[in-house]
Amino acid sequence: MAHLCWLCLLQGSLLLLATARQSRGPPACPLPAKQSKLNSFLWTIKRDPPSYFFGTIHVPYTRVWDFIPENSKKAFQQSHIVYFELDLTDPYTISALTSCQLLPQGENLQDVLPRDIYRRLKRHLEYVKLMMPSWMTPDQRGKGLYADYLFNAIAGNWERKRPVWVMLMVNSLTEVDIKSRGVPVLDLYLAQEAERLRKQTGAVEKVEEQCHPLNGLNFSQVVFALNQTLLQQESLRAGSFQIPYTTEDLIKHYNCGDLSSIIFSHDTSQVPNFINATLPAHERMTAQEIDRYFRQELIYKRNQRMGRRVKDLLEEYPDKSFFFAFGAGHFMGNNTVIDVLRREGYEVEHTPAGQAINK
Repeated sequence: MAHLCWLCLLQGSLLLLATARQSRGPPACPLPAKQSKLNSFLWTIKRDPPSYFFGTIHVPYTRVWDFIPENSKKAFQQSHIVYFELDLTDPYTISALTSCQLLPQGENLQDVLPRDIYRRLKRHLEYVKLMMPSWMTPDQRGKGLYADYLFNAIAGNWERKRPVWVMLMVNSLTEVDIKSRGVPVLDLYLAQEAERLRKQTGAVEKVEEQCHPLNGLNFSQVVFALNQTLLQQESLRAGSFQIPYTTEDLIKHYNCGDLSSIIFSHDTSQVPNFINATLPAHERMTAQEIDRYFRQELIYKRNQRMGRRVKDLLEEYPDKSFFFAFGAGHFMGNNTVIDVLRREGYEVEHTPAGQAINK
């Protein structure tokens, strides 16, 4: 149990959470009376037995579970093998990610960052540490989650981390995000359920394949991204800034069926959007370069790789039913995982809520 709790605490790092924001967000949508009215992120790969794609988002599963159609849950339960992007229950996943985030031996953030940005970062983290006890919920305290422990779980050893990972960490250290800690995100919950049901599980990616593209940004781009992140957080603290996409927006889009591929692509790439009309022209160009780089490296290239590996698994185990649970953004927009499978000759169909799932 302690091991699972530790995994839950570290899910922000593991899943590179960059979507939680301080905002009241839109009102939650009501649960439809009929199954057929629910939104569906399930696709069926037509073969005998059938296999499935299921689109997840990186939010606490309790916020979306009731809105997931029964046929999606049935497809999960009936499948022989469940595959994720990463193996979220393997301790190696966490240790490999930790190693990937660190600066080269002997280097510290203070040595590599411009002095002004380092000072602002330190000041912001001191503010977060001071505020965190007031952000915690009674429910979290009842589960034995305490502010100091949580802060260290998320931000411990920050001076040894590469700037790009510190940028992602700062994005996840918001009041909304902290209040959601202690509940597994949807991917992790499904992985835990698959273990509980003694299903065979696997992963289509290695940690390094998700991690190295983040480390591939050049230094000036990383400094720009970290500076923009700090400016956003400083403005949020001053009450003078509202971020366009909040976790609440993401949950509402997922639950209520507004399938905007833009909001899901930012959740899938796990990287915030820096493009904003108020930036000077040269900075807007940098923001667009970063956005293009991450879209290419963290969505399109991964879609190709994930699609090829799905095809290989289907060919290797023709008599098994697979359930592939990946971030919803991998199934939306252009050059999706589904497109890769279709190009290989597979028939993949969207499965509406209420449609029967055949054994």
